[in-house]
Amino acid sequence: MSSSTPDTHKAKMRKLQQAQAERRRELRDPERGLVLVHTGNGKGKSSSAFGVIARALGWGKKVAVVQFIKGKWKTGEKQFFTRFPDLIDWHVMGDGFTWDTQDRKRDIEAAEKALGKAQELIASGEYALIVLDEVHIAMRYDYLDTSAVIDALEQRGPTHVILTGRDAKLELIEYADTVTEMTENKHAFHAGIRAQQGIDF
Repeated sequence: MSSSTPDTHKAKMRKLQQAQAERRRELRDPERGLVLVHTGNGKGKSSSAFGVIARALGWGKKVAVVQFIKGKWKTGEKQFFTRFPDLIDWHVMGDGFTWDTQDRKRDIEAAEKALGKAQELIASGEYALIVLDEVHIAMRYDYLDTSAVIDALEQRGPTHVILTGRDAKLELIEYADTVTEMTENKHAFHAGIRAQQGIDF
C-alpha cells in the first residue's frame, strides 16, 4: 500500500504539471511536415498509420494514401475511408504481395509508378498527410532506391508523411523525425489461424 498522503500526491503532481508546462514552452512548430517511419516485425504498422489518418480527418484535413504492395486486396480500412471522398485520395498502386506476382520487372515498374504518384502528391502541397503504405517492402527487395524515396520526401512543404512496412532502411530511419518499431511477441498466424476480417484486413 502506498504511504503517500493526498497532500504529498497533489504536490508531486503539481510539480510534474509545472515541468510539463515548461517543456511545452520550449517546443516549436516544425519548419515543414514531419516524416514518420513505422517498421518492425510486429503487427500494427499500417493500422497505426490509418489511425493517424482518422485523426487528421477528424480535423477536416486532406489526406492521401499510396499503397505500394497490397494491390487489389479488399480491406476494411479502404472501405471505411471511402466514406470521406472529399478529404481522402486513395491510390492502390501495387500488384499484390511480391510472391504473388513472381515477376521482378513488373514489381519494379509498379513500385516506380507508385513512387512517381507519391512524389506528385507530396510536391503538390495539397495534403496535410500522406501515407506511403508498405513502401519499406519495395526498398527491401530493391524495387526502389532509398535515395529516390528521400528525394521525394525532400519535396514536401507542410505535408506530413508516414512510411510503413518491415525492414526500414537505415538511411530512412536516420532521416525521419519519428520512428516506431512494432515488436511481435505473439501472433495468431503462427498458431495456424488465418487472417481475420475486421482485425487483420
